[in-house]
Amino acid sequence: MSILFSPTILGSIVLENRIVMAPMTRSRANGNIPNALMAEYYLQRRTAGLIITEGTSSSPNGLGYPRIPGIFSVEQVEGWKAITEAVHNEGGKIFLQIMHCGRIAHPLNMPAGARLIAPSAVAAAGEMYTDAEGLKPFPLPHAMSGEEIRSTVAEYAEAARHAVAAGFDGVELHGANGYLLEQFFRPNTNLRTDSYGGSLENRARFVFDVVDAVDRAIGRDRVGIRLSPFGVFNDMPLYDEMEEEYTWLAKQLNQLSPAYIHLVDHSTMGAPVVPESMKATFRREFKGALILSGGYDRERAERDLAGGKCDLIAVGRPYIANSDLVERWKTGAPLNAPDTDTFYSPGSKGYTDYPALHA
Repeated sequence: MSILFSPTILGSIVLENRIVMAPMTRSRANGNIPNALMAEYYLQRRTAGLIITEGTSSSPNGLGYPRIPGIFSVEQVEGWKAITEAVHNEGGKIFLQIMHCGRIAHPLNMPAGARLIAPSAVAAAGEMYTDAEGLKPFPLPHAMSGEEIRSTVAEYAEAARHAVAAGFDGVELHGANGYLLEQFFRPNTNLRTDSYGGSLENRARFVFDVVDAVDRAIGRDRVGIRLSPFGVFNDMPLYDEMEEEYTWLAKQLNQLSPAYIHLVDHSTMGAPVVPESMKATFRREFKGALILSGGYDRERAERDLAGGKCDLIAVGRPYIANSDLVERWKTGAPLNAPDTDTFYSPGSKGYTDYPALHA
């Protein structure tokens, strides 16, 4: 058997194979509540060794995009519970990705009373889609107070507890792609002069506070974190010290010992290439499991696993159109092509209606 399709252990759970369904925003949670259509979608993809859900907000303040789910209300927990039960009943494993969008948001996508917050009052360049009025410029976020930082950390921990109550096997903290955790870490979005800004150690403090709080809430063997060194998505420019700072971050996260780090490389989609030296650094410095993602096919996945570059391979867009990706890779069957026009649209079209090999 190839290593790609062999079982492995992640934290305290056994995975049937080393293929991870990467987290992908799909915007089908009307009212920000997980629903039966989403249950069908995740159930279809249960043969992945591990499913990581779409980004799910820990707070009304974190709901940046239209129709993304949350995990902060009773209704949301119950909605997710139906999904985890469906996946588990068929032998699947599933983690919830906790994503707070921070400044990558718009009030038209947020419930009444929610606040657009960030480490500093620095608006992102570009526009955000809203269902109500289409594309709108990113607004200026509110710079978080010390009390708001503490309450937001507590929301992450409560979200993790809610995830376990909903039946998830664990959680992934979204520290990539320009969202709140990365907004604190990166120097262009963190202009603070208190203990959460300025030096590298201070800019990383919020990340460490969140990881520690979530570890304490549900146990570190149930916690992973996603990072995007050299990522530029959501107005996160490259800077000279990036590799040095992410090397330091890898060493510090190793001391906190989450179950895994998930490294993002979006170079196949036009982003800057993540240097092999950066990936090798995380492999060397972090002793937990390493997940690599970004443009993988079966052959490259097998090669990187056999070469010891990582423990698991995450796959994104191919999973949109191929719910039975594991079988297709095993048998060499052709892949369906994803329909980019329906990536974020409501309803089943381009979501649960792609043909399977054995319909």
